[in-house]
Amino acid sequence: MSDHIILGKKGEDEAARFLVKNGYKIRNRNWRYKANEVDIIAEKNNLLIVIEVKTRTNPDFENPKEAVTKKKQRFIIKATDAYIQKYDIQLETQFDIVAVTIQNNNVQIEHIEDAFQASLLL
Repeated sequence: MSDHIILGKKGEDEAARFLVKNGYKIRNRNWRYKANEVDIIAEKNNLLIVIEVKTRTNPDFENPKEAVTKKKQRFIIKATDAYIQKYDIQLETQFDIVAVTIQNNNVQIEHIEDAFQASLLL
């Protein structure tokens, strides 16, 4: 497995641990839709929360919000629609980004709630 994939998996594990610790119920991880996947799908406060995890080793590398491009956001929204239909979800949806920075075994997490809106991209 490549270093990039190992780092991404570790970041997703750290993000999931952080979310659970903060009261989120994880419904799915790495949910596949067509050729891509949604990192984490969770629930909290009667919301379905779809989370894109961005893992990096340098906190100065790129703003996590900018790392989730409009194209990626559109994919996440389409995948979320498919998930909602498949599981007959009746909850409001929120799209979050969790940025995980891992340096020398030190982990920093930034949670950007409501990072983008589906209605702004359609």
